[in-house]
Amino acid sequence: MIIAVDGPTASGKGTIAKALAAHFGLPHLDTGLLYRAVGRQVQLLGGNPDDPHDAIAACDFTESLVEDDILRSEDVGGYASRVSVHPAVRHALYERQRAFALQESGAVLDGRDIGTVIAPEARVKLLVTASVAERARRRWAEMTGRGIDVALSTIEYDIAARDARDMNRKDAPLMAAPGALVIDTTHFGRDAAIEAAIEAVEHKLAR
Repeated sequence: MIIAVDGPTASGKGTIAKALAAHFGLPHLDTGLLYRAVGRQVQLLGGNPDDPHDAIAACDFTESLVEDDILRSEDVGGYASRVSVHPAVRHALYERQRAFALQESGAVLDGRDIGTVIAPEARVKLLVTASVAERARRRWAEMTGRGIDVALSTIEYDIAARDARDMNRKDAPLMAAPGALVIDTTHFGRDAAIEAAIEAVEHKLAR
């Protein structure tokens, strides 16, 4: 069984995907980390994430980079969004994601094009979303909790810009996959969002 969880940044899709994987006993892949690794590699190489040649060269990153906590930073997230618009980058990472999805045991994958491109045959497809203001508030709370001084307005601007890139790119834009169940977490706490997702998946499987 493949469960595809798509959604914009800070919507809660990663938290929900991990919880679904634990609940159903399936392996989980945060595909966004692959793009963040490419973005970080561009940084390390001193390249330009908007240049397709620099971006594709950065796809040759070491596996250890995926485990680096710096990938979770807002700065690297911006780089990831910028390199992801290049079709060559998406093609380079496609097979890695596809192989994970097709494990015999099944899998849970979260990202922005799982239900539309990586695993369109997924038995369950979710689109997890929330308002820009709420997603910015969550990210701001997370960052300030780690001692990072950043303005809420700056984060909100960056998230809106990232949404625009993700939704309007020509190749594999962020969108609801056909038949996807939409979960809006704007007014949900963590536990309520997870509960809603598990209920949605179980209801889908029972049909």
